[in-house]
Amino acid sequence: MARRIALIADTFPPFRTSGAVQLRDLSRQFAQEGIDITVILPAAGLDRPWSLEHRENVQVLRLRAPRTKDLNYAHRTLAEMCMPFAMIKNLRQSPLAETRWDGVIWYSPSIFLGPVANVLKKASNCNSYLIVRDIFPEWAVDMGLMGRGALYWFFKAVAQYQYLVADTIGVQSPGNLEFFKKWKDRGFGRLEVLQNWLADAPVCGCSINLTGTTLSDRKIFVYAGNMGVAQGMDILLELADSFRGRQDIGFVFVGRGSDASRLVTNARTRGLQNVLFFDEIEPQQIPGLLAQCQAGIVALDPRHKTHNIPGKFLTYMQSGLPVLATVNNGNDLVKLIRTEDVGRACTDNSVATLHGLAEDLLLQLERDLEMRGRCKQLFGRLFSPAAATNQILAALKM
Repeated sequence: MARRIALIADTFPPFRTSGAVQLRDLSRQFAQEGIDITVILPAAGLDRPWSLEHRENVQVLRLRAPRTKDLNYAHRTLAEMCMPFAMIKNLRQSPLAETRWDGVIWYSPSIFLGPVANVLKKASNCNSYLIVRDIFPEWAVDMGLMGRGALYWFFKAVAQYQYLVADTIGVQSPGNLEFFKKWKDRGFGRLEVLQNWLADAPVCGCSINLTGTTLSDRKIFVYAGNMGVAQGMDILLELADSFRGRQDIGFVFVGRGSDASRLVTNARTRGLQNVLFFDEIEPQQIPGLLAQCQAGIVALDPRHKTHNIPGKFLTYMQSGLPVLATVNNGNDLVKLIRTEDVGRACTDNSVATLHGLAEDLLLQLERDLEMRGRCKQLFGRLFSPAAATNQILAALKM
């Protein structure tokens, strides 16, 4: 009999976020390993308590729950508080209500899925694995989005609850291990680094064709991903401004997010002719976009105190695209980029530093014909879905 795993998350295709793509690739890999995998998700606007579908040997159970996306902070918090309990209620009405699982995995963000994981874990008497990609609310405090008041301590308690439910926590970077040291030292469970992952993706065309734009024939720095507060992208427009006299360099930004419209307006106000913005595209089109570019951009607000290896970094590596990164001080990504010689990175939030690194990177690309190969080799070595699934299965003792 096939082993059964429940994978709980709040994002999955048709969403186009990096998390949705990651979970799609992870679930596909589990299926290839012979696992009977079921992805369990909240679904806003569902006209019945549950919906069951199959996607490429992956069973997807959507459970009616309040809408949590694209809301103001107050409404989103209230909706996320209600979400797990609505999911549990509607799960009990679904055909999978009596299913017994051999392992339970859940993905954070969101921090609110702990109750769902706990219900399934206890009913099945199985091990659980929490994939942590976002240490919240700590990063929100770092960004100045909230203080250490009542709301912070509420979110902190919710996050701590999900940590207590987990038998194993997989963080995305060695630097994140320190945050969970007390949890580990108290004997609550196992702690390990679980690298991000991304499945191989062929180049199959893209709706964005740069040869038909004002940036045709330029060396392109591309940013593909979320444009929000956590990314601190204003410095990237300053960088583009510093290159306004260079007719051979351009900057392309593709994606959506809370800061996207503001950044577009800022670029227009500056009169930047070397910058283009495009709306979010389908994940399968990303390789076709990156094939038209010379370097990928990673940006994280310097106020971050936690470590983060963004999904876009994996996408760039997969496509053989070296990176230009401006991130928070001490971030593990800096050491990785420098050790593997796959780009340039700085932590001083200085546009002058970033400008110099961008020029250095373009010069190296002209003379170092093996650089793109190193990017692809790094991706294959560290970031495959097979490596992630094998590590999770070992932790679940399956």
